[in-house]
Amino acid sequence: MTIQKATNITWHHASITRADREKLLNQKGVVIWFTGLSASGKSTIAHTVEEKLFDRGILTYVLDGDNIRHGLNKNLGFSPEDRKENIRRIGEVGKLFADAGIIAMTAFISPYRADRGKARNLHEPENFIEVFVDAPLNVLEERDPKGLYKKARAGEIPEFTGISAPYQAPENPEIHLDTSKMNIEECADAVIQYLEEKEIIAI
Repeated sequence: MTIQKATNITWHHASITRADREKLLNQKGVVIWFTGLSASGKSTIAHTVEEKLFDRGILTYVLDGDNIRHGLNKNLGFSPEDRKENIRRIGEVGKLFADAGIIAMTAFISPYRADRGKARNLHEPENFIEVFVDAPLNVLEERDPKGLYKKARAGEIPEFTGISAPYQAPENPEIHLDTSKMNIEECADAVIQYLEEKEIIAI
């Protein structure tokens, strides 16, 4: 799905640069890539970070896994091939958001290291922040807000990450959040503190 099919196309350079947009917004455009198993807290943390940053006048956007599958990626399922394409597409979208000077947060399981690595490689090192949202499987199954683990254990959901499909945890994430030990506020504050320390946003 990554083969270039379009021909006779030319990249058009804009007169307004990424640096211009970042100066206007007084922030740096980055991608914060939340990864972790279902029910780990990815989306909840991302939206909490967004709310806190919005209150400080910082422009953000959350690209949520389920929401993206309602539109842009609605033609993709959960086979290994479709999972790869799902992440490839969102990686490219995240790149566009970051180029616009926006802090884009993606909340996807994104189970394969190689696919997350390809998303990372679209950016300069300082512009991609991988956040591993972690918790023991038994804790996630106890939470199970959507009832997905129960269905997966019953064989009703094939290729369910963490049960019948693999999840490759990050080896060196910029941020590691253990949601069995930290609450949502603490996790969100840890992400914001990282952004301040790296001068992505002003203190």
